[in-house]
Amino acid sequence: MPRISDYYNTMTKQNTTNINSTHKKKAPIKKRGVNPDKENNFPIVGMGASAGGLEAFKEFFEAMPPNSGMAFVLVQHLDPTHKSLMVHLLGNHTKMEVTQVRDNTRVLPNHVYIIPPNKDMAIFQGVLHLMEPMAPRGFRKPIDFFLRSLAEDQTDRAIGIILSGTGSEGTLSLKAIKGNGGLSIVQDPETAKYDGMPRSAIEAGVEDFVLPVKQMPDVLLKYAKNRKFEPEGIPLQLQPTNQLLEKVFILLRNETGCNFADYKSSTVVRRIDKRMALNQVPKLEDYIKYLQANKEEIRKLFKELLIGVTSFFRDKEIFDSLQEKVIPEIVANKNDGDTIRLWVPGCSTGEEAYSLAILFDEIIKKQSKALKVQIFASDLDENAIYNARQGIYPETIAADIGPDRLSYYFQGDKNTYRIKKGIRDQIIFAEHNIIKDPPFSKLDLISCRNLLIYLNVEAQKKVFAIFHYALNPEGILLLGNSESLGEYARFFEVLDRKYKIFKFKEAQRADMPDIGHLFQEPIPLKTVSIPAQKREWQSSLANITSKVLLANYAPACAIINYKGDALYFSGNTGKYLQPSPGEARLNIIDMAREGLKSDLSALISNCRKITTTEVRKNVLVKTNGTLQAIDLTIRHLSQLDLNMEYWMVTFEDVDTPTEKPKATLEKKPEDFTEIQALEQELTATKEYLRSTIEQLEISNEELKSSNEELQSSNEELQSTNEEMETSKEELQSVNEEIVTVNTELQGKIDELARAYDDMNNLLASTEIGTIFLDSDLKIKRFTPAMSKIINLINSDVGRPIDHLSSNLIYNGFTKDAQTVLDKLTPYKTTVKSSDGLWYQMQIMPYRTTENVIAGVVITFVDITQEKKLGEQLLDFKKEYEHILEMTKTVVYTQNDQLIYTSIANIHSDFQFRNMIGKKDEDFFSKEDARKLEDIKRKVLKTGKPERATLELKVSGEARFYDLMVRPISEAKKIMGIACSSIDITDLVSAEKELKILKDHKNG
Repeated sequence: MPRISDYYNTMTKQNTTNINSTHKKKAPIKKRGVNPDKENNFPIVGMGASAGGLEAFKEFFEAMPPNSGMAFVLVQHLDPTHKSLMVHLLGNHTKMEVTQVRDNTRVLPNHVYIIPPNKDMAIFQGVLHLMEPMAPRGFRKPIDFFLRSLAEDQTDRAIGIILSGTGSEGTLSLKAIKGNGGLSIVQDPETAKYDGMPRSAIEAGVEDFVLPVKQMPDVLLKYAKNRKFEPEGIPLQLQPTNQLLEKVFILLRNETGCNFADYKSSTVVRRIDKRMALNQVPKLEDYIKYLQANKEEIRKLFKELLIGVTSFFRDKEIFDSLQEKVIPEIVANKNDGDTIRLWVPGCSTGEEAYSLAILFDEIIKKQSKALKVQIFASDLDENAIYNARQGIYPETIAADIGPDRLSYYFQGDKNTYRIKKGIRDQIIFAEHNIIKDPPFSKLDLISCRNLLIYLNVEAQKKVFAIFHYALNPEGILLLGNSESLGEYARFFEVLDRKYKIFKFKEAQRADMPDIGHLFQEPIPLKTVSIPAQKREWQSSLANITSKVLLANYAPACAIINYKGDALYFSGNTGKYLQPSPGEARLNIIDMAREGLKSDLSALISNCRKITTTEVRKNVLVKTNGTLQAIDLTIRHLSQLDLNMEYWMVTFEDVDTPTEKPKATLEKKPEDFTEIQALEQELTATKEYLRSTIEQLEISNEELKSSNEELQSSNEELQSTNEEMETSKEELQSVNEEIVTVNTELQGKIDELARAYDDMNNLLASTEIGTIFLDSDLKIKRFTPAMSKIINLINSDVGRPIDHLSSNLIYNGFTKDAQTVLDKLTPYKTTVKSSDGLWYQMQIMPYRTTENVIAGVVITFVDITQEKKLGEQLLDFKKEYEHILEMTKTVVYTQNDQLIYTSIANIHSDFQFRNMIGKKDEDFFSKEDARKLEDIKRKVLKTGKPERATLELKVSGEARFYDLMVRPISEAKKIMGIACSSIDITDLVSAEKELKILKDHKNG
């Protein structure tokens, strides 16, 4: 059955080049813009791992069949100084061809590619490129470097997998892959040897699946089978899926309140296609049913459609341009005490908002004015907003932020960085629909990068109108590299065409799309009990019109609003109205036929002031070359209970004029001529001009008297609008803050309660006496164990420590605490209590999260047992050394290179020499050293103990030794030897003498 992608037709095809094996001639790199052929539309799986990754790779490829149709690129942290054995080690676990990447290697399906040591690797148009790493060793991020390029190059064909490893690398690159429509998989931390990298990705919410390694191949095969990859760049044409897509949009709107009909169809289709592949649903009709039955899937699709690809200082050149040209001008135009207002729509997890805040903070600190910065950062994604508010990011952001900024604006914590409070307080994060919700206003800068490219043309027009409304007269608009103003370029001045930086330009509001609907609720009709839709609204007007016309003999009529725009016609109005040439307009004055325009304009002007019915009789209208006398009537429609006013204009033909114009009183009816018509029109014009002059005079007086009031009103309206928006923002912000604060407080209360319990239990279980003193050495808190050391009770909190007596035989307690507080240097010593117990006392400065010293922490660890054991060990050591000395035994160890690593009871001839780190040849003759090495190397080789009696020359004297050599093994590997050497010279001499005596006796 066809899938959603099958409803799209490929419009063009291109010739392809043959792809050769990496063992043959390298395939040429295609030029930019050349689309890959259909054969190249296979998934490329980027796999990143660190510590423990080799076991995971082996497990993965043992379960992955060799003909999956996918390519696998492996990136692991490798020692840059050693040759990698990965190719050999993995080659035994898969039938696929495993190769180490060489520069300009084209990726082929059913192949495994491994990054070489001491290289960074990227992919461009399906070709792997190697580069020398720029970052120093220990700071390189090869996994993120490659997976980011994979996301940008392969888009929805990219698959990222993060396996075992420490740290947080891979999190940001998985986010990029998912943001470009690819698939992200993370190893289950419970199965990972090191869970740092998997947990970081899971905590960031960038994973599609969390799986044990053995289950990953099956998921990949099903995903590749159910998803059809279209060649990138080939145009797609929407077929009969419009109605089905609209059903998906309805389900999304009902569940989330967001209308994705404003998104480009190609973007939406690719995301839906991915979700269908993940859920193994082949038909769009079936997927709609699946959505109806599974609201959780609707939320997952909603999250999939919210594209959140961002990073700190993304496109550094753009931020450099802002820092050099734009931001200094904004700051210079502000007065002391002013607030700089910014808006970052589509902020995702907040990196761009924080980047702008950092730039403004740096520039403001360089000048003397006291300026505030307020940044509104909005997004549809609730989870992204939550993460942005936390301001916590993985350690890999160090690749995007310079070390100076990182240390100044961030606080490091294990494997993460947290934005500091001063920058965090400048930003208000809010859930906000840029098309549906009222915008922020009076803004100095709007940064909307890579959001508009996902919206269709009509939605873009609305957004540009919103931006134009929201900006100050000198406001700046920043767009993404792939975005343009299009037909709205005339409303903005170009500051930097390359980096898409524009400046507000004054424009007529009539030229901009109407965004008034964003600031008011829909206006209901009194006679309508359901929401006023256009068809029902017209029907309501039709009913009212029919009733009024029936009461007045049903002449031709039109319903107009306050602007004079016609909303409804009844009867044959073509005799009196005709459309004006040019752009279509429904203004009734513009449509009025010759002779009618001036009277109609005057009556409408009068009716706007009063609500009574106005009548103008014997108006001559030129229709079809003849003049027709009519009675023109305008009456206010009080039947419609609307905030906007409406009037009915009726045109009633008159056969014989009831009143003749003054200029034709002495003439007969048949003498009506063109001159009479002109005279009548002139009279009407004079009357209209007189009325207009009166109105202008009145208006002029009103304008003169209320000019300041109008300006004030304008300011008040803007202020009110701003206050309303601010109130909405504040209400949203307050609500969010209340919820966030409530959640945070509840979470912190729970955390504090758990931490309190954990700390009490920990301290109680360890029986470590701990006391916290403030900067005045007054007691803040203490553990129960401290009561045995210092006579403390609960009421002693707040008292100076030197007011209390202690059980320590130690007088420098208070002095040492003050010294640590002054010098901020930890102090450690052993002290004894009056009951004979020994403690290790340690005094440390008490540091807050802001790195402020707020007192000292003093701990007492009972080391009485250790003290006794130490004394016993010292006694044992003396006895052991005495035994060795009495038996003339030397005990020592050597490593596998026969270098001395330890020695006990050194021979008296060697006692002034440093034997550690040296070999036998440094102390013995070559012949003696060879004897020793032969025996020792035999033990290293066979792993069996050896014993021998050797004659060695020491200080020119021949001595005999009983040598015993045993292997030292670790994890079934011989790491060195342990030797014992007993001096048996006296014994050998005695034996010789005994033998001589025996021989002499026998002789």
